[in-house]
Amino acid sequence: MAVTVRAAACWLFWLGVVAAAPGTAVTFSPTGRRIGVMAGAALFVVAAAVAFLVRGGRYGKRAGTAARAAKSVVLQDRKATARLWLRRRRWWLLALFVPALGSSAALPCAGGMLVAGVGAGLWASSRRVARLERSRESLLWVRPDGDPAAYLLTGIAAGDAAPGGGPRRRR
Repeated sequence: MAVTVRAAACWLFWLGVVAAAPGTAVTFSPTGRRIGVMAGAALFVVAAAVAFLVRGGRYGKRAGTAARAAKSVVLQDRKATARLWLRRRRWWLLALFVPALGSSAALPCAGGMLVAGVGAGLWASSRRVARLERSRESLLWVRPDGDPAAYLLTGIAAGDAAPGGGPRRRR
C-alpha cells in the first residue's frame, strides 16, 4: 500500500519541479518573478501540510482492520504496482502538469511548486505508513481484487518492498 503512496509522491514531486523550473526564466509576468517564487514557496508548504494531514488517520484505521493474507494470494512487486498506478493516472497527471506549467505566465513557479508540495506531503505520508508498518511488524498491501478500502497484512520480509514502499536493501 505504501508503494502506491510513494509512487504518487515521486511523480507529483518531479512533475512539480519540472513545471516550476521554467518559471525561474519568466521575465514578462505581471506579478514578477520574486512574488511568484515566494507565493510558490508558501503554496509548497501549505500543500505539503495538507497532503500529509488529510488521510493520516485513515491509514491507521484501515491497518487496524486489515486481514492476514492467505498463502494463495499473489502479491505484486514494487515496479509492477508503480507501473500500474502510473498507467491508470497518466492522463490526470498530464491534466495537472499542463496548467501548472502554464501558470508560470501569471505567477512564475507557483503552480509547479504547489504540485511539488503535494508530492512532498505524500512522501512524508509514506514515511508515516512506514512507521505504522514497523510498529506492527507487517507490511500493508492493497487487496488483489482491487478494493482500496481493505488491506492485507504480510510479514515484514514478504515481497520486494521495505516498510514505507521503498526498495528492500540487499544484504
